[in-house]
Amino acid sequence: MNVKIKLTIMSFLQFFVWGAWLITVGVYWFQNKQWSGSEFGAIFSTMGIASLFMPTLTGIIADRWINAEKLYAILHILGGLTLIFVPLINNPNDFFWIILLAMVFYMPTIALSNSISYNALKSNGLDVIKSFPPIRVWGTVGFIVAMWITNLSGNKDSSNQFYIAGVVAIGLGIYSFFLPKCPPQGATEGEKSIVKILGLDAFKLFKNYKMALFFLFSMLLGASLQLTNAYGDVFLDDFKHIAEFADSIVVKYSTLIMSISQISETLFILAIPFFLKRFGIKKVMLMSMFAWVLRFGLFAYGDPGSGVWMIILSGIVYGMAFDFFNISGSLFVETETDASTRNSAQGLFMMMTNGFGAIIGSVASGIIIDQYFTSETGKDWNGIWLTFAIYSLIVTVLFALFFKHKHNPESIGEVNH
Repeated sequence: MNVKIKLTIMSFLQFFVWGAWLITVGVYWFQNKQWSGSEFGAIFSTMGIASLFMPTLTGIIADRWINAEKLYAILHILGGLTLIFVPLINNPNDFFWIILLAMVFYMPTIALSNSISYNALKSNGLDVIKSFPPIRVWGTVGFIVAMWITNLSGNKDSSNQFYIAGVVAIGLGIYSFFLPKCPPQGATEGEKSIVKILGLDAFKLFKNYKMALFFLFSMLLGASLQLTNAYGDVFLDDFKHIAEFADSIVVKYSTLIMSISQISETLFILAIPFFLKRFGIKKVMLMSMFAWVLRFGLFAYGDPGSGVWMIILSGIVYGMAFDFFNISGSLFVETETDASTRNSAQGLFMMMTNGFGAIIGSVASGIIIDQYFTSETGKDWNGIWLTFAIYSLIVTVLFALFFKHKHNPESIGEVNH
């Protein structure tokens, strides 16, 4: 089988597993279980907690001791088995711990899938910058397909979403043993330093001012990444409590409306090579940050009636907000690091965005929403989304002022060896 086809299937299934439950777990939580909002914020922090150490740890293991594709396979099988166990949980405390375990297995596979793809493409003499986005776009397609299956099968508030995700994860794990080999690239026999043996030399990237700032802003922007995943479907579903919107398409098919965001991703992923070549990483990141401001701002004033265009436009700008940060950031790390620390560096990027960033965003948003924007009549969604928009705008301005990077169009696509 062609290497690109193998990687495309991997990417599709990778994000199908996540899409089957990530967007709809809020509906399951509030409607099926009727648990509290502050506890729900903690559920989304599990991705952050797992990303604090697992991507870096597995990156080190893949750099030093075991083929990345084999480690990737094992993690998906364990993660799938854990997800199948989720429907048996009947209290929020145990739900937190089992989802945390599932995220411990899942979150590092995102960085590992990037490393496996990059290695396979380079081994076959292909340009990473040009070849990776068309492969990664199928991950977004997988996410969309999973969302649609969950919604259209009537399972957005059902425990079946976890069975769907679990079975596919186990299948992906088995398939992954047949992916292109991605052997360890780390320390040689002559390198006896404990730092190098453990792969901790990747942390030396923080000594570089530009990389340190990049990781810092990755963390700050990472706080925004999961907010619409956590609250977007709940926000749209809440319009059913307003008589004029109760029977609207937006309420009935809220998950499908949310999938506009992922459909938009497919277009912006394919545009990444052009934008990186033309504008460079700093401007592309700034576009992403400003798109987050628009994403939240449009949600603040949108509704299923005359404001439905704002909800749809918010979904469209999400593609730029997510991809121009997440995918471009990963490619930036790939081109700015050498082969011996590349898996570990990808793990660091994941740790800062989906680790520290996700924890800050999940915990802080849960507390802020419960304390300031929740009353007996429901949630003040306008205030919630405006608060997120203002935060994103502050991060954007600070990044524009402090991050320095000289763009060299000729260097795009080149990696350090």
